[in-house]
Amino acid sequence: MSTERIVGVGSGVKDLATEDMTLNIGPQHPSTHGVLRLRITLDGERIGAAEPIIGYMHRGAEKLFEVRDYRQIIVLANRHDWLSAFASELGVVIAVERMLGMEVPVRAVWARTLLAELNRVLNHLMFLGSYPLEIGAITPMFYAFTEREQLQHVMEEISGGRMHYMFNRVGGLKEDLPAGWLGRVSEAVAAVRRGVGQIDRLIMDNEIFRARTRGVGVLTREQVEQFGVSGPIARAAGVDFDLRRDEPYLAYGELADVLRVPVRSEGDCLARFECLLDQVHVSLDLADACVERLAALPPGPINQRLPKVLKVPEGHTYAWTENPLGINGYYLVSHGEKTPWRLKLRSASFNNIQVLTEMLPGNLVADMIAILGSMFFVVGDIDK
Repeated sequence: MSTERIVGVGSGVKDLATEDMTLNIGPQHPSTHGVLRLRITLDGERIGAAEPIIGYMHRGAEKLFEVRDYRQIIVLANRHDWLSAFASELGVVIAVERMLGMEVPVRAVWARTLLAELNRVLNHLMFLGSYPLEIGAITPMFYAFTEREQLQHVMEEISGGRMHYMFNRVGGLKEDLPAGWLGRVSEAVAAVRRGVGQIDRLIMDNEIFRARTRGVGVLTREQVEQFGVSGPIARAAGVDFDLRRDEPYLAYGELADVLRVPVRSEGDCLARFECLLDQVHVSLDLADACVERLAALPPGPINQRLPKVLKVPEGHTYAWTENPLGINGYYLVSHGEKTPWRLKLRSASFNNIQVLTEMLPGNLVADMIAILGSMFFVVGDIDK
């Protein structure tokens, strides 16, 4: 409902009656990262209220989990966040392995850690390139995609896929690492490290970029905690929490000397971008450490042999991982059958995008795209 108010516009001029205007952004709009709709109320050029309206991409993934066996659900799990496919697969297999009490071979543990960090860099490079593009800078996109291709080559070589890898299996990985692959990973990581340095110099010293992002779209620590925001967005607001360090899984417990958690206190668009950029450097260091450890391991199995029909004992568990965009969790309930009775997905982007109702009001509509882009979300990860 619009509210009428009277505004004085100067001496000798008749007062004008104005009304707030409701504006729909989307659901199909190039600046909304997919099929998202924002309903915003404008008071002149300033946003008075904002409501993210989701559901346009809903596929019912959680119900589909219930009619697929434990091998088949992996293909569904890697599709809600198509930029973090390997990490999303990982959460499912960790939950199933925990229910089975299964010990994963050490080679698989370290290989999973390596691939998860490479996937994290791929995810972040997409946003490091696309975010400057949304506020008018096209060149960083070319740099970011050049570096993405370096990593895509090694990911495609090992898994056969460029986006939906389907390389995790309950009990380990699909197959062992190709001969010479670790050397090619080291070369790709070194090349990406040089390229990310160029992106850093190109963007972070740009006065226009800093002017468009510094002090814009401030997210407070209290808002983070109220809405369950996680990942780089939360850490940019001063929340020093990372599951890889605070509740280690895979091989992260043995990488404490390498794992560094970038944190900022400003909570604005610039701080979120800086956290993402710093996290790329950390992930590249972790990848190098994993390559070194894998090269030193003796030959051994990469997975466990499974029965033809895999049934999970009756019970329930919750497995959460530090996905590139934030905390990703799976609540698995089994009745002892070959399919899950319930598999509830807690996706990072769902919580992260809800806080827009608190962030956008009070900002200028011209800054809306800068704020929206800095939230680094994938719409499929919201709608599931």
